[in-house]
Amino acid sequence: MKTVVVMPAYNAARTIGPTVRDIPAGTVDEIIVVDDASKDATADTARRLGLTVVVHDVNRGYGANQKSCYRLALERGADIVVMIHPDYQYDSRLTPHFISFLRDGYFDVMLGSRIRSRREVLAGGMPLYKYIANRFLTIIENVFTGMNLSEWHTGFRAYTRRVLEAIPWENNSDDFVFDSQMLMQCVAGRFRLGELPVPVRYSAESSSINWRRSITYGLSTLAVLGKFVLHTSGVRRSPLFDVTPHSGN
Repeated sequence: MKTVVVMPAYNAARTIGPTVRDIPAGTVDEIIVVDDASKDATADTARRLGLTVVVHDVNRGYGANQKSCYRLALERGADIVVMIHPDYQYDSRLTPHFISFLRDGYFDVMLGSRIRSRREVLAGGMPLYKYIANRFLTIIENVFTGMNLSEWHTGFRAYTRRVLEAIPWENNSDDFVFDSQMLMQCVAGRFRLGELPVPVRYSAESSSINWRRSITYGLSTLAVLGKFVLHTSGVRRSPLFDVTPHSGN
């Protein structure tokens, strides 16, 4: 099974090296970096690391960046696609564990959860307002989707090819709410979601959206959740969640 790591990158020249070097040797077949018109040397740094690099001519947005990542991975024959933010916030040494759960057929999607205890999260540098917003949104999303995930908003995820071919992610937002749409589409398709704990590691170089963008993201996530509830209850269909339900291995 071909495994490809994709990294949606923006101004990650200082952190992409450590993120890549932490992936255990021999774990993946290819690493694809999509540089969303960074203002620093992200693309040059990625090339020096021997990675496959694609550069957007203009900044298209976080969601659009991921679309390019998944499109390229599928075109290059990936059976498993691991998405890691290249800002060194997530411990990429855990990549083999994500892959093994998918390769061995236990799950269709794997998520890296940063939320184990409040003390650990805050000690790891996550801003208090982000922690509170994460907890609030995750609780609401769990209630209305019937899931029991510890975190819905992680930047460390892995998908099987079957998932990426089934859900209409090309129709998703080009902005940050793309991630929420992806997971709700996976739930609508009844795919099996698993989680692994990952340490919290915020630093000055970690990618982060500001307070204003965080509010927009939260409201957008709730709007998507509303569409999900209306769709799954049969009140109002949405093409965003027209996914053929998954029914076994």
